[in-house]
Amino acid sequence: RAASGSAAAQLRRRLESELEDIRGAGTWKSERVITSRQGPHLRLAGGGAGILNFCANNYLGLSSHPEVIRAAVEALEKFGAGLSSVRFICGTQSIHKDLEQKIAHFHQREDAILYASCFDANAGIFEALLTPEDAVLSDELNHASIIDGIRLCKANKYRYKHMDMQDLEAKLQDTQKHRLRLVATDGAFSMDGDIAPLREICQLAQKYDALVFIDECHATGFLGPNGRGTDELLGVMDKVTIINSTLGKALGGAAGGYTTGPKPLIDLLRQRSRPYLFSNSLPPAVVGCASKALDLLMESNAIAQSMAAKTQRFRSKMTAAGFTISGKDHPICPVMLGDARLAAVMAEDMLNRGIYVIGFSYPVVPKGKARIRVQISAVHSDEDIDRCVEAFTEVGRKHGALP
Repeated sequence: RAASGSAAAQLRRRLESELEDIRGAGTWKSERVITSRQGPHLRLAGGGAGILNFCANNYLGLSSHPEVIRAAVEALEKFGAGLSSVRFICGTQSIHKDLEQKIAHFHQREDAILYASCFDANAGIFEALLTPEDAVLSDELNHASIIDGIRLCKANKYRYKHMDMQDLEAKLQDTQKHRLRLVATDGAFSMDGDIAPLREICQLAQKYDALVFIDECHATGFLGPNGRGTDELLGVMDKVTIINSTLGKALGGAAGGYTTGPKPLIDLLRQRSRPYLFSNSLPPAVVGCASKALDLLMESNAIAQSMAAKTQRFRSKMTAAGFTISGKDHPICPVMLGDARLAAVMAEDMLNRGIYVIGFSYPVVPKGKARIRVQISAVHSDEDIDRCVEAFTEVGRKHGALP
């Protein structure tokens, strides 16, 4: 008991020291408590009301859409709170199969499989698909879930410089000795708001007989003429083999992820993918939300198309004010500041002016690349955007980020 108590005390001291180091570095991540629905206007615990929200992945504003909410309630009443089991035992309902078919149809693929999250989808695919005879080539700035998924597999691992096609080609040449080559990239990169050069990636993949995998979490629903994502935007839907994406951002904002692609691959994932085999099936209310969100998207692309003008309004006004905005034409608009403390202090000052944004710093982004990531939603008004720019300008001048 004494030894056990001593070990616990030692652990506590070590953890408290590490936490203090995080605070001292100015990279502590506080969680603000919201007491209202997700949307462009929020209420925060402690009395903050009428807060403008510019940091959610609620790209299309569907998190609080009345039809999406109604669909969730109807699914909850008809199918219950949850399945209490994994899919292959007694956890599959008709709504799960219907949503998978709808996802495949939306992406113009053969089949789809649902996961508890896209993190799980990324954790499940590489291990099931790739063997020590194969190779995976990953963009160095891919999402953490792709990186972790690749770590779990036994394939030969190659990392190419961010969106650098010369480096990718060199590594594709190096991997010709392997049986199967899979190029893995985010379609849209969540920290920088830039879009993968999929045309060039697909050309190289065809030249070197490789397959292409894209993570579309920050593209599904609003990029491309019909919101199908970066492969539609760049005209390579027939050249991308595998798509992973989420239901937890533009498609209702609740939870869940999926893989869509060739039917034999989806069948294999149902047999071999560990996050699928050992996780409870998605709750019916979540499935109802996502299904209705897809219905709304396939009925009209008006919501998705409204994003472009609002994104351009924010980016152009912030650039004119003197800020550096990373990425291009994406509703993720990182305001680059460099210093972690500056990003944290400015984000806090923005909240004091009624604008909810979050500073990002190491380890979420590389050291020296701290920023405040602003995210535009289709339900932001022009007045909301202008108020955000005005607040940034005031705060930036106050803290020396602007002259």
